[in-house]
Amino acid sequence: MTVERRADSDPKGSARDRAALEEPACRPRSQPHGTRTRREDEPPTCPIRVVILGSTGSIGRSTLEVLSHDAQRDRRFELLGLAAGGNWAEAARQVREHRPRIVAMHDAQAAQRLEDALRTEGGPFPGRDLEIQAGPEAVANLAAHPQADRVISAIVGAAGLRATWAAVAAGKLVGLANKESLVVAGALLTDLARRTGATLLPVDSEHSAIFQALASGDTSEVKRVILTASGGPFRGRSAASLARVTPAEALRHPTWAMGPKITIDSATLMNKALEVIEARWLFDLAPEQIDVVVHPQSVVHSMVEFRDGSTLAQLSPPDMKLPIQYALSHPRRWEGPCRSIDWTQATTWTFEPPDREAFPCLDLGLRALRDGGTAPAALNAANEAAVSLFLEGTIGFNDIPRALSAVLDHHPYDPQPSLDRLWEVDAWARNEVLRKWIVSSTSSA
Repeated sequence: MTVERRADSDPKGSARDRAALEEPACRPRSQPHGTRTRREDEPPTCPIRVVILGSTGSIGRSTLEVLSHDAQRDRRFELLGLAAGGNWAEAARQVREHRPRIVAMHDAQAAQRLEDALRTEGGPFPGRDLEIQAGPEAVANLAAHPQADRVISAIVGAAGLRATWAAVAAGKLVGLANKESLVVAGALLTDLARRTGATLLPVDSEHSAIFQALASGDTSEVKRVILTASGGPFRGRSAASLARVTPAEALRHPTWAMGPKITIDSATLMNKALEVIEARWLFDLAPEQIDVVVHPQSVVHSMVEFRDGSTLAQLSPPDMKLPIQYALSHPRRWEGPCRSIDWTQATTWTFEPPDREAFPCLDLGLRALRDGGTAPAALNAANEAAVSLFLEGTIGFNDIPRALSAVLDHHPYDPQPSLDRLWEVDAWARNEVLRKWIVSSTSSA
């Protein structure tokens, strides 16, 4: 067993990687819905090689559960590589259990800790090499690995854009859980995908639902799409009552188990605002074609209303493993680890409009979408900074939308930004939140 470590590896890959270019790629078929050239339950002729970006987060861990379930049955997938930030201990556990060929750690010290831990244990597994790479370029290189068939992009926040960009530039099929990539650079990223032939498949449950419903019609036939929101832990609360809620209260989501950042976004409805922007780019919709409705049970994941008056929805118990597996298996459907709805049990599903006064982040997202240009990038960066301050206890819950509104009002707007310009605005917005809201936090209501 050998553990090999490389820092900011050669973009062309190792000798083994370059040799792999000569091997035939194992890619799932991509015929349109309704076309069948083989039985859907028949395994592919060779495993689908998967790379997971953000493997130690909630989506990454759920993706590994999907792969583990498959490994016990059909072995349709092979885990090529994992990318993580600094959680070397969880990465070590994943290496031991799931046996990837490559691990890329964004943080170089974490890569060293991972290597030390695996060597101390005598290596992750016998008879097979593991390559540990370090640095942001290593993560991007893994995303574009020549043997990767499907890349799950699940790094949290705008930090996931660089690796997503690398995967799209390499023409990969990307299962996109990192909505911020499209929020920050939707126009540029979708244009890049058109030029490289890359495919973006949604992993967010709402966008996966829309994607599945659209199998019954063309986007030109869509009147509108309706994204469902759980309403978070504070549904029904007034704006005044939210002034003194704590991070611990905001982190108690009623239906979904998620990471802290996205859980706070769900509590403010900012997550839904970001999903509206994501839907615009994934499905080429106008802002006025995207609506939001609160559905506390989180069973109807989203709906598509067509011009003829028909509305199609996708339903399932709340479990992210289902949209993850569909992004991995599309266009086929395989038995997976998720349970189905029990139609023998009486149940009630409710729908209600969002409270835009108590949760102004939703309208701030719509404003950024309509403004376009650098506005969504500024909004997203300000939100990431404000959520961090809230989780630290520095600002209040209601200060989050105030900070976002101030950044949108004063950010250096550019209607047609380059990628470099978007990163400049991202940095400006973060600094602006830190500069203004740390100082004024003592006067927060």
